[in-house]
Amino acid sequence: MKTVLITGAAGDVGTHLRRELAGRYRLRVSDIKPIRDLRKDEKYVRADVSKLGDMLRATKGVDALVHLGAWPVEGDWPLILSSNIIGGYNGFEAARRNGVKRVVFASSNHAVGFYRRDQTIDHRAQARPDSRYGVSKAFGEALGALYADKYGLGVLAIRIGNVNPEPLDRRRLAIWISPRDIAQLVAIGIDHPEIRFEIVYGISDNQRGWYDNANAYRLGYRPLDKSEAYAVGILAKHVDHANPLVELYQGGTFVAAEEGGDPSRSRPLPGRKKSAAKRPTMRPAKPKTAKRKKK
Repeated sequence: MKTVLITGAAGDVGTHLRRELAGRYRLRVSDIKPIRDLRKDEKYVRADVSKLGDMLRATKGVDALVHLGAWPVEGDWPLILSSNIIGGYNGFEAARRNGVKRVVFASSNHAVGFYRRDQTIDHRAQARPDSRYGVSKAFGEALGALYADKYGLGVLAIRIGNVNPEPLDRRRLAIWISPRDIAQLVAIGIDHPEIRFEIVYGISDNQRGWYDNANAYRLGYRPLDKSEAYAVGILAKHVDHANPLVELYQGGTFVAAEEGGDPSRSRPLPGRKKSAAKRPTMRPAKPKTAKRKKK
C-alpha cells in the first residue's frame, strides 16, 4: 500500500479526498490547521507549505504528494506569493529532494478563466488566468512541467472545477466534479504507470461543460456523475450577475474580483461609483501603538 501525503487536508477538497481514498492508501494528512478526526490509516503532520523545511519533513518517506495546500481564492499579492507560489515551489522541491515518485498538483479552472463560455478548450489551451490566484495555478503547472522534464517526477496537474456533493449554480453545472470523481482522477495521478507530465480537467460528465477532457479519458478516467441531473432546479433559480463580464467568461466572479479574499466582490464597471463598503480583510489588524511625543 502506497503512502500518500495530502497537503491542505483540512480544506474542503482535502476532506472529501480523505474520505474517498480511505483504505486505498496510507494517508499522511497535512495542514497548518489541526486535524482531529483521524482515521486508522491516517497520520497527521503539521506543515506550512510556505516553509521548505516543513515540506521536507512532511514528504519524507512518501510515495506520492497530492498538493492541495494553498490560499483557495483570490487574495492580495503577498498572500498569493507566500502560500501558492512559494508554497507550490516548496512542494515540488521537497518531493524532488526526498525521492517522491509522483506529484498530483491541484491546479484550477481559474488558470484558464479568461476564455469565453462559448469556447471549448482542452488541456493544450494556453494559460489565461483570471486572477492572481489563477496566475499562481498557471505557475504551478509550469513548475510541474519543469520538475517532470528536468528531474523525472511523474506529475498530473488537475484543473479542478468545483468539488461538491452537487453543483451549486448555473456556472458550476459546467465545472462541477463530485467527490468520487475527483478521487478517481487523483488515483490516476498516483498509480498510472505512464504519466510524466499531464494536464486534465477536474470535472464530472457535464453536458454543459466548456472543456474537452479527452486527455483524462485517455488516461482511463471514467466519471460516474453528471451535473445535468441537477440542471432543472438550478436554472429555475438563476439570476444573471450585475457585471456582464462575470457571465461572459469561464472564470465567473474571479474575472472581476479584486484583492481581499472574496471572489464574490467585483470591481465596479466603468462609469459607476465605487461602493462605500470596506473590503474584507484577510488578517486581523495590528493594534495601534501610542506614538511617543518628541521632547
